[in-house]
Amino acid sequence: MKDRIVEQVIDRANKQGIEAEVYYVASQDTPIEFANNRLKSLETKASEGIALRVIADNKLGFASSTDLTRLEDLVDAAIATASIGDPVEFDFTQDVNSVEPNSEYQPPSTEKLVNVGEDLISKVHQYNSDILVDVSFHSRSSQVKLATTTNVYTEQNNQSLSAILSGNLVRGEDFLQAYTYEVTRDRQPDYEAILNKLIQKYQRAEGGATISSGTYPVLFTPSAVSSTMGRMFGTIFSGQSVVQKASPLTEKLGEKIFDPKITVFEDPSLGVSACQFDDEGVPTSKKNLIDQGVVKQFYWDRRWAARQGVQSSGNGFRGGISRPSPSLANVCITPGTTKVDDLIAGIEEGIIVDQVLGAGQSNILAGEFSVNVDLGYKVEQGKIVGRVKDTMVAGNIFEAFNNLVDLSDQPEWVGSSAYVPHILFAQLGVAARQ
Repeated sequence: MKDRIVEQVIDRANKQGIEAEVYYVASQDTPIEFANNRLKSLETKASEGIALRVIADNKLGFASSTDLTRLEDLVDAAIATASIGDPVEFDFTQDVNSVEPNSEYQPPSTEKLVNVGEDLISKVHQYNSDILVDVSFHSRSSQVKLATTTNVYTEQNNQSLSAILSGNLVRGEDFLQAYTYEVTRDRQPDYEAILNKLIQKYQRAEGGATISSGTYPVLFTPSAVSSTMGRMFGTIFSGQSVVQKASPLTEKLGEKIFDPKITVFEDPSLGVSACQFDDEGVPTSKKNLIDQGVVKQFYWDRRWAARQGVQSSGNGFRGGISRPSPSLANVCITPGTTKVDDLIAGIEEGIIVDQVLGAGQSNILAGEFSVNVDLGYKVEQGKIVGRVKDTMVAGNIFEAFNNLVDLSDQPEWVGSSAYVPHILFAQLGVAARQ
């Protein structure tokens, strides 16, 4: 039935004498949620939809729908938007055929995950029974099909499981929320490691600490690196940002801008988001964005690559049934040579940024960033002495990445999008409210 849906759209486009690209996605998500120590909800959600791009009279049209009983209307709507659309600047991918085999992995049953959730809550309470514990699991499966009138058919399947463990501890007017999580593909998360990380966060935050505003060594955990640096790298290396002159790296290809310790790359063969093709049917590949401090390349989808006069790099990805845009399958940073404990031991006075509030604020064109610290710790004479509150960290990525102490020797996956180590910056601005 699913293949027939795609075929019907392609057939109708051929009859209309237009070029078409059909993107079909079906997904199923089974969330299991515990809130405040108790099981809250069990349900299964399923969805499917189609995104259609057409080229008619050399103009680009687009339509999408989750109603797959009205495919003729979908094609007609896409053609109608083409009549008022912009002149097309690129061609659809041609002559690609690839079907990824289904995984044989069977996710754990709902009953099994409920038992795991109850066990995690019990173990957190063995450490501190006052913590209100939330646990959530999401067992997701998805299938993506891409077909064009230019002889393309690709099919990719994904089975993932996420586990999120968080706690809320209230003491008078003091509120501490900590969380850990893992997203896996074709295997179960390491529940014991998730538990131990959460308890470690609470142990590190047991004491209170203060720090005066100034410049200090700042250690970012992988989670904090992903939330701040990972997102910024995703923006400044995007071909769209380059064409729009919104990236500070637009004129810096081939230049050394960072410490030679820094190599940033994308590897679509790794992790939960691993894929052989992007959502336009272009093969993906590993690419170094920064190689030992030198800007090596940007990443492109077909539209923005055509505007720049280059080839797509296989980075045309979509969020649901939307138009594709330049995006990375993941952001990876090559690790350093120092153990995390040794990085901490080398800090005379400084802080560790573990969790940040939101994505922070940034002036991307200037390379400036600032983040509010959601969970951070004070370090004195190489030891963590307690939690810092009401603190902000700010800096400039060009200065910060040229003033590194080191990166830790072990990277960690943060969700499905980043594989990064701890990074210790020699000096960043710290603003603290006393």
